[in-house]
Amino acid sequence: MILLAVLFLCFISSYSASVKGHTTGLSLNNDRLYKLTYSTEVLLDRGKGKLQDSVGYRISSNVDVVLLWRNPDGDDDQLIQITMKDVNVENVNQQRGEKSIFKGKNPPKIIRKENLEALQRPVLLHLIHGKVKEFYSYANEPVAIENLKRGLASLFQMQLSSGTTNEVDISGDCKVTYQAHQDKVIKIKALDSCKIERSGFTTSNQVLGVTSKATSVTTYKIEDSFVIAVLAEETHAFRMNSLQTIAGKIISKQKLELKTTEAGPRLMSGKQVAAIIKAVDSEYKALPIVGQDFQSKCKRCPSLSEHWQSTRKHLQPDNLSKAEAVRSFLAFIQHLRTATREEILQILKAENKEVLPQLVDAVTSAQTSDSLDAILDFLDFKSDSSIILQERFLYACGFASHPNEELLRGLISKFKGSFASNDIRETVMIIIGALVKKLCQNEGCKLKAVVEAKKLILGGLERAEKKEDTMMYLLALKNALLPEGIPLLLKFAEAGEGPVSHLATTALQRYDVSFITDEVKKTLNRIYHQNRKVHEKTVRTTAAAIILNNNPSYMEVKNILLSIGELPKEMNKYMLTLVQDILRFEMPSSKMVRRVLKEMVAHNYDRFSKSGSSSAYTGYIERTPHSASTYSLDILYSGSGILRRSNLNIFQYIGKAHLHSSQVVIEAQGLEALIAATPDEGEENLDSYAGMSAILFDVQLRPVTFFKGYSDLMSKMLSASGDPISVVKGLILLIDHSQELQLQSGLKANMDVQGGLAIDISGAMEFSLWYRESKTRVKTRVALAITGSITVDSSFVKAGLEISTETETGLEFISTVQFSQYPFLVCMQMDKDGAPLRQFETKYERLSTGRGYVSRRRKESLIAGSEFPLHQENSEMCKVVFAPEPASTSSGWF
Repeated sequence: MILLAVLFLCFISSYSASVKGHTTGLSLNNDRLYKLTYSTEVLLDRGKGKLQDSVGYRISSNVDVVLLWRNPDGDDDQLIQITMKDVNVENVNQQRGEKSIFKGKNPPKIIRKENLEALQRPVLLHLIHGKVKEFYSYANEPVAIENLKRGLASLFQMQLSSGTTNEVDISGDCKVTYQAHQDKVIKIKALDSCKIERSGFTTSNQVLGVTSKATSVTTYKIEDSFVIAVLAEETHAFRMNSLQTIAGKIISKQKLELKTTEAGPRLMSGKQVAAIIKAVDSEYKALPIVGQDFQSKCKRCPSLSEHWQSTRKHLQPDNLSKAEAVRSFLAFIQHLRTATREEILQILKAENKEVLPQLVDAVTSAQTSDSLDAILDFLDFKSDSSIILQERFLYACGFASHPNEELLRGLISKFKGSFASNDIRETVMIIIGALVKKLCQNEGCKLKAVVEAKKLILGGLERAEKKEDTMMYLLALKNALLPEGIPLLLKFAEAGEGPVSHLATTALQRYDVSFITDEVKKTLNRIYHQNRKVHEKTVRTTAAAIILNNNPSYMEVKNILLSIGELPKEMNKYMLTLVQDILRFEMPSSKMVRRVLKEMVAHNYDRFSKSGSSSAYTGYIERTPHSASTYSLDILYSGSGILRRSNLNIFQYIGKAHLHSSQVVIEAQGLEALIAATPDEGEENLDSYAGMSAILFDVQLRPVTFFKGYSDLMSKMLSASGDPISVVKGLILLIDHSQELQLQSGLKANMDVQGGLAIDISGAMEFSLWYRESKTRVKTRVALAITGSITVDSSFVKAGLEISTETETGLEFISTVQFSQYPFLVCMQMDKDGAPLRQFETKYERLSTGRGYVSRRRKESLIAGSEFPLHQENSEMCKVVFAPEPASTSSGWF
């Protein structure tokens, strides 16, 4: 009895949640002609929702619907015919007036006669239980026109009871939820669940990525199991995560209303629907109800070569500091993505050496099979005459927004070949590591090329016999961040010599906190406290930083604090400021540090009053409720006052996601002989060396050397021009998001966001024995452009919105040391140039015949230069020795 009661309640619940009728879906009466009106409209704007600010268009028509056949064995098996008539196209925004692109043009002129004839040919829809079994139309009709008919036909698919199911319609195979009421049904389609083949890609890092959101709600008003009105609204919106002014929204609506019913044709008799269809018209073919992709043909469009001729003047070396160069770079990439290998090779071979590096940046950034084949054919890695081009190609590969297995496979193949330059060979391996990381982030870790690359990196590191090869594979692993590579990094960090040990430790520093386990920290503690061997202070301080930044235990923090006072004097000062920076900036480990500092043995004047000039400081460049940009500067000196390491980092945060925007490290060693000073412990036998290493947008680049060895040092000091050495220079495609959307109405939409920059990072290190002074300088110049666009295309009319932002700026850090006395004087300066900010908005509507409407807006502002606070001590002493710095520069002596 209980079971019967439950079943009865379920039946009553199901019945009360459904619309009164004898079918599970829409049902047409026999021998009736249903006359309806139909319209679909689309609006594009920046998400503000004001009709007067939008662009778009409306397609409207009358619609005749008749029931041709009903299965005699069941009412829920029907074949209906849908015919569009009296089609018209007009502006949604009626305020357009004389500027309307449709004014004075009739539908055959707008849509074109052959398209209009195809649009008004009827389609057949086979419905079983309210769901589309087959969609029948004529073969060889234009895809865009067929999609409009699919969009109308999809509205007739529905069910009269509540529930969640999967349906196949023009949007693909989608999860839909029905909410049935007394006289209406609401259908909510989860557009992010729809399975449909469409091209698209995005940047994996959320900081550089784009957030998109889509909704679809259709409301059916029902009477006698047939619709008297349907209202569907679908929205697609996007917003760039790090710059929310780059945003756009598409609103697509469909409206179907029943006007009258009349006497219609009699039902056709028969049990097989195939026979009925053949009797209606043997030309009908079963076609997918899912929307099909199409590309609008461009008439009188310039060739790739013509596009390049108009672009190349903006990519001359002297113009690369301008945002216009980046805009041209981004636009040309779009043309390259539709070009053939032969077209690309033709312009590569014809270009001169001044502009060729920028062309290589663009071709590589296009990331198509044709562009990859062309550039690999063009570059000869066995020749030393194109080393600059080879390097630009490799770095563009490292910054690739959506690399594929084909690119990685190509680089692996090149690495196994021969090279004219060992630097290029090293760069190939380093970039292979960067690609492995990106492919793994996109769930491509099991791809054959990725598996091969992992073996190449790890196996090469284990078998390396030369120090140079060991460094090369460590740099590759520093990019790849393979979890299985951590044991090898620990081995080289603890047992390796000098630079090898330091590189392995800095590689560990890049791993996520989840990989810095207690076992990893045991090794790092041994390195810092020198339990097994003596280590350079650059290695020890890096090990300490990793421990303190990755959930340190009470005893780990206590032991590090107790070591302060027993270290070399500059290392003492460095560790002290590192701990103070953790407390001041409220880093995750600050709570544990404060807990330890409650003990007098760890926190006392003797320990916290150590003198020196080394420093660690972290601050905000920018901070908003949803994002933050930070800089950190740490600088470590030898006891004699010569720079050992200067490390400048910039991070960008959005929510829990972060991006290591840049790191520039200048290192020096073995220079004490120049001033007859005594080296620190463990550094007595170091060769003279100075160099620079950089990370840019999470990619470790190949380090550059200022000098190596005493003789090299002296020759470069005597011939020094003071000119900085470039670490990286070129055009980078930084943001790359593309979505091709199938709207429920049958229209095709695209959402695209691209961001690029022209960047030049350079560094220099200068010595003056006469004045007993050293200076390091890191300069970054950037021109940035970001564009976002949305378009909706019907093949005969297109509407679009384009938003763009551009700027040019620079960041400079200078550290000057006077080591004629102790404590020596250090002046650190860091400032960011003022930056012009230009914003553009373009909205347009355009017919395929060429007639168009365009609205443009422009806004300009100036972002003032910024002063960044740095660790400051003994500022009065600084003023005595040196002239004051300009007011726009943040500086401090200590």
